[in-house]
Amino acid sequence: MVQELDTHAQELLAQYESLLPVYTQMADIIPEKLKGFFNDAGIIVAAVEHRVKARESLAGKLKLKGGKYRDIFDITDLVGIRVITFYIDDVDKVASVLERLFDIDWENSIDKRKAHEIDSFGYLSLHYICSIPESAYTDPEHPEVNKIRFEVQMRTVLQHAWANMNHDTGYKSGVEIPRVYMRDMSRLAGMLELVDDEFSRIRRELTDYRRNVQNLVASGNLKEVMLDGDSFRSFLQIGPFDRLNKRIASMNQAEIQPVDLSKFLPVFKAMGFKTLGDIAALIKDYSDAAYQIACFQMGITDLDILASSVAPQNLCTAFILKNGGGRTGLKLMLDELNGPSESNEFMADFLLEQSKDLPFMNK
Repeated sequence: MVQELDTHAQELLAQYESLLPVYTQMADIIPEKLKGFFNDAGIIVAAVEHRVKARESLAGKLKLKGGKYRDIFDITDLVGIRVITFYIDDVDKVASVLERLFDIDWENSIDKRKAHEIDSFGYLSLHYICSIPESAYTDPEHPEVNKIRFEVQMRTVLQHAWANMNHDTGYKSGVEIPRVYMRDMSRLAGMLELVDDEFSRIRRELTDYRRNVQNLVASGNLKEVMLDGDSFRSFLQIGPFDRLNKRIASMNQAEIQPVDLSKFLPVFKAMGFKTLGDIAALIKDYSDAAYQIACFQMGITDLDILASSVAPQNLCTAFILKNGGGRTGLKLMLDELNGPSESNEFMADFLLEQSKDLPFMNK
């Protein structure tokens, strides 16, 4: 191949070989730096890939159009980085990180997402041609590091998968694909593009929902908030059981040990609760009963450390007993909280026995 190149192309290839260690170093370091910046920006990406153009590939390129390059620094894709995101929206977030870190050659960068061809889905990448500014990094031994431009492609997981599949089926064999199969592939591309859009739409709407839930919880409009994982986490952040826990702990001047209360969500759902307002009503209506249970439990002990789960568990116990759930209801609650075991049967019997004569059971 080299023998077939003209003198200028051979000079460019020699320049490439002399700079190959720098290209390799850049291809190793830049992705790792990018991952750190993405992490700091809260951007979760599927992958950051890199490659240095192989000598044979460059030689083939120079054979075809070596005359358009004055020197090796005019070739912008010798170092290639590809950032693969999960969502379309994140492509622009990744781009904003690159714009802060590098100098962007806007004239040679291209946004292929603006293409409108039906079969262009897998090639809708955003391509930036970048260089490292001297203000960010310099290497006295390799000053050319600031002159070398490199390409960063940004695309989604689905776009990446489609591009690879289309390349393998459409080009690798060297045989022209019949029109009927090209049409099928174009239809599939349209479906994948719709899926990509829908994933991003669902994420945006979920984000809006969570933000709305947080606002409703903060404002106290709990009856309007459906009980689910997101709303329950927001509810726990305002410490709804703190007051009752402190009241119970004051009996022995005990220290309250925080524990994960998210495990109570399925218990509340099993009790038929639909909204956060139902839990707020439980706290309002059954706190005295829960306190009575705690008094009986702690009256003969000197416990000085108390798990923060005591309040919600006693509230649930009082609700189950007062509403006829009996031993079966108590065991189901304990199985959900602690995992199924025979000891839960004995604990259910114990709770039933110790609570039957408490004031709240006789109202």
